[in-house]
Amino acid sequence: MNRRIFTAALSALLLTGVGAFAQSSASTSTWTIDPNHSQVNFAISHMGVSTVRGSISGVNGTIVWDEKNPSNSSVQNTINTTTVTTNNEKRDGHLKSPDFFNVEKFPTMTFKSTSVTSTNGKLQVVGDLTLTGVTKSVTLDVDGPTPPQKGQGGKLVTGFSATGTLKRSDFNFGSKFSSMLGDDVKFTIDVEASK
Repeated sequence: MNRRIFTAALSALLLTGVGAFAQSSASTSTWTIDPNHSQVNFAISHMGVSTVRGSISGVNGTIVWDEKNPSNSSVQNTINTTTVTTNNEKRDGHLKSPDFFNVEKFPTMTFKSTSVTSTNGKLQVVGDLTLTGVTKSVTLDVDGPTPPQKGQGGKLVTGFSATGTLKRSDFNFGSKFSSMLGDDVKFTIDVEASK
């Protein structure tokens, strides 16, 4: 009788262990970007004498993260260009016009990763950015993900911060003002995501 009880207990323990191992070995997770805690910040040279800075909020999308093999990871997001602001109402109106973002025709821009690499613990994401109907490849250097922690409602949250530079001329963006504006636009994307 004792042998049967022992065998049953051992079997239950082994099955529980296998289940736990299967759960812990699943390294891929999907995270939803929180638009309330995510935004794009950008900076561009004005006439070579100053830097204009601004931001765009309304970042939505998903991140598929493979902790064990980052190259299997991916990101896809949409950014609401109607939210662009530089803290100057007249300039913001101009940025939303057909001269720049043309928000009536293109209320969003999108990014979809094509590759993710990890070198010495640093992530790099390459992807297609579509801005005012033009799609070009851009490269992002990424810090993160931060260690997940419980947020409001008990959901796990994590964060990423990505930096990069794009050329206005690649996207034919603001081409009428090339004599006044630098070609390089430096940007940072700060993202909070939950699952």
